[in-house]
Amino acid sequence: MTDIQKANQVVINQILAAKISNPDNLMAKHFDANYYRDLPQDLQNRLVKICKSGAENPDSGLGMYAMSPDDYDVFNEYFEKVIKEYHKIKGKVHHVTNWDLSTKQEKLNSMGCEDGKLDLTRLGLKNTSMRVRVGRNLSSFPLPGAMTKEDRVKMENTMINAFKKLMADPTFGGNYYSLTPGSPFQINDEEYNRLVKEHIMFKDMSDDKYLNSAGISSNWPYGRGCYVSADKEFIVWVGEEDHLRIMCMKTGTVLNEVFDRLKNASVVVEKYADKFAKSKKYGFVTSCPTNLGTGMRASLHIKLPNLTADGSDAKAKAVCKPLGLSVRGLGGEHTPIGADGTVDISPSARLMIEEASIICSLYEGIKRLLAAEQAAIDGNVSGAKSISFKETSIVNQLMDPTSPLPYILAASGLLWLFLARKN
Repeated sequence: MTDIQKANQVVINQILAAKISNPDNLMAKHFDANYYRDLPQDLQNRLVKICKSGAENPDSGLGMYAMSPDDYDVFNEYFEKVIKEYHKIKGKVHHVTNWDLSTKQEKLNSMGCEDGKLDLTRLGLKNTSMRVRVGRNLSSFPLPGAMTKEDRVKMENTMINAFKKLMADPTFGGNYYSLTPGSPFQINDEEYNRLVKEHIMFKDMSDDKYLNSAGISSNWPYGRGCYVSADKEFIVWVGEEDHLRIMCMKTGTVLNEVFDRLKNASVVVEKYADKFAKSKKYGFVTSCPTNLGTGMRASLHIKLPNLTADGSDAKAKAVCKPLGLSVRGLGGEHTPIGADGTVDISPSARLMIEEASIICSLYEGIKRLLAAEQAAIDGNVSGAKSISFKETSIVNQLMDPTSPLPYILAASGLLWLFLARKN
């Protein structure tokens, strides 16, 4: 047995142990030792790298990171099982890309947005922080987990050439900030920390044990940086979990403004840089299978003082989950909520859903969530949960003086009290 085979076996043993100790680790759950043994040595080596993060961190939820754009095809038999369970897909997987909101007119009509404008003022909201981002990878490079330091610097330089064109364009303008030592665009630690504090630049990846095991954070800070437009409403991260995180943000009320800008800006970035890696089956290729498909996360900040009255987002998450919404802190995942109850809300789905549907889901989800927040004023979180399943019909009946529902509930309460005293 060679040294590589011995090292591989260590990882395999960790995976088999995780199958028992952490059944929610999807990589370990669906790992088939026979499938692995039947692979030629070179593919065994590749698969071990893909599974290494989840093997070394058995508490992982998914536990796999692709290392090459074609990994999802080469190891499709294995990947598909994990992907379908995580994304809750039954049947055939075939992702379709569609940014055209006009194809969702029926949905827009049902939400009261016949004019196609997803305006939050219709829901009673004022200016709020809106953000839409996509993860993208350049097809001519390995994915971040398999990149060498030279790969990272070369990829960053490819993007710098593209950003120079953006900076020369009055529509974009702005600057590029590099963390790579010796880069003509390198910034110092003070400026880096300022950008992180302003939520413009991403944090030091070498502190993340999952990304460390996957090799994604290797060679930090080489090949890392971010482009920021002149108005600071268009940002591109370079060298994070994916080659690029392209995002648009704005404080306003019309979701279309950030959605449409991101759509157009993504086209421009690909034109100036390199072709984005894409799968016929899974859509846009990302390092983590959780982001496959659209690679999109559309979010906004919203105050939920009643659902977060206990200082946590637990009740908000309980309401949001059946709505297909995720709840995060103001600084992203695993960060605290705002002191005033402000949380970050976004649709959970990425794969087998169109971009236009995601932005509609965000608007509709916020509409329902606000109704749940209103129902929670009296502390009745169970009432808030019921709205997530029955929309706002229950609230409407309770508020309607002609509805029998309040009297039925009141009678039920009196009957329960009578029986309790009798017993």
